[in-house]
Amino acid sequence: MNEDKKLVWIAFFALLISAGAATLYIMQSLRGLENNVVVKQDEMLLTVPAGTGRIAMEQLLIKNNLLKQGDYFQILLKVKPELSQFKAGTYRLTKGMTLRDVLLLIKSGKEAQFTIRFIEGSRLSDWQAIFDKAPELKIVANGMESDKLRQEIGMKPEITHLEGWFAPDTYHYTAGTTDIAILKRAYQQMEKTLEEEWLKRDSDLPYKSAYEMLIMASIIEKETGIDAERTKVASVFVNRLKRNMRLQTDPTVIYGLGDKYRGTIYRSDLNGYTPYNTYQIDGLPPTPIAMPSVASIKAAAHPADTRYLYFVADGTGGHKFSTTLAEHNKAVAQYRRLQQR
Repeated sequence: MNEDKKLVWIAFFALLISAGAATLYIMQSLRGLENNVVVKQDEMLLTVPAGTGRIAMEQLLIKNNLLKQGDYFQILLKVKPELSQFKAGTYRLTKGMTLRDVLLLIKSGKEAQFTIRFIEGSRLSDWQAIFDKAPELKIVANGMESDKLRQEIGMKPEITHLEGWFAPDTYHYTAGTTDIAILKRAYQQMEKTLEEEWLKRDSDLPYKSAYEMLIMASIIEKETGIDAERTKVASVFVNRLKRNMRLQTDPTVIYGLGDKYRGTIYRSDLNGYTPYNTYQIDGLPPTPIAMPSVASIKAAAHPADTRYLYFVADGTGGHKFSTTLAEHNKAVAQYRRLQQR
């Protein structure tokens, strides 16, 4: 082999070695990039807009300090095409996730889940305040006219008042969900529960409609949070309605006062008129006064079989139930003595 051919072969092998070394370096760099821990904080949210492609994803990761400018990201996506399938959404990234973990999460489409909880006995005004503080929730109901809001929720045309129509519960949602979407779910849940319990209700109840039973359930909810008492409380109000006695329940007075309620019910409040003052009006108030639980709806549909007409707090968190006014007055006096100690 002459000298020129030797030089050619030497150059060729040198090129192969150089290319192999470069390839090895790149492959090692890609493995390092793919398995690099990129989430250092406990938790972060990453929102991937619709239509995000490879270049846009690279810029998004750089912007969120999950990738450095100049890394072999585009090469990685070509070598590992399974990492290049991006689904729009908001994702919850947790400490210790690698770049591969992040890209596979985005590929899965498993968006971050948020929760919002509404407690039994809360009012629509309480819900609005909770909506305002909920993370990643889109607020669109504020300022919307009542008729438009009821239409957006899908409520029946005969429903003219929103209070009471939403099931208190914990709801899960993803980023960008609207408050109306959650209200719609809560309404559908309440409507289903009310319809089922109305069909199964006891006979001889003094309700003209399922709506009146919902009103009763809301009053029960505000009067007691003790499950064992709900049917007894229901029996008191049912017995009073059957006897054409006024309900005389403080929570309705408070609801009727609205922003005028000062934390204490005064004699002037009981003597003043509002459509909800059951010391002044006959029968049920015109609408629910809160969002009742399933337990209170069941109690309204199946009150205990008692002769109770009165109840008062017993000072221990429960209530003392009475069948006569004399018994009730004794229970009230005892409660007042306990309050003075």
